[in-house]
Amino acid sequence: MHYIMTVMSLWAADGFIKYRIEKGGSVGERPLAGGKIIVKRYHNKGAMLNIGDRYQPYIALLSLVFSAFVTGIFAATIGRRGKGLLKTGLALMLGGAYSNTYDRLRRKYVVDYFSICLIKPEKCRNRLLGRINDRFRGIVFNLGDLGIIIGAMLLVISESGSE
Repeated sequence: MHYIMTVMSLWAADGFIKYRIEKGGSVGERPLAGGKIIVKRYHNKGAMLNIGDRYQPYIALLSLVFSAFVTGIFAATIGRRGKGLLKTGLALMLGGAYSNTYDRLRRKYVVDYFSICLIKPEKCRNRLLGRINDRFRGIVFNLGDLGIIIGAMLLVISESGSE
């Protein structure tokens, strides 16, 4: 039961934050955690890193198919004993996938709202590290994306025999 609560909690939390970001008007950039996290609003019409933004209907369909596929695996796994890491990974992936798929179908874009700053620009004296930092800071995520990434990592770990 707590795996289903994980799915619903991640979906609800990400949806609530997206709602607040969208209703907040002009967000600009707001630093948090000493400037390590930057809150900003970004509308992603494509897949990861806005890839395929010109093909939004196909990206939405692919997202729906992926969500249904993972839901099937989750449903087949949920009643089995053990495999806690696998179930947690699938739950996190589904919470993020449901949130982003909902956005793609309802809004026609995914609301992303934070990026990570590895090094404060004023403290970065190395040009190469500065460029890497700038590029990384340009990637905007949402909580659902983190759920998908962490869930996928847990899935790989669980299936590699480390569980």
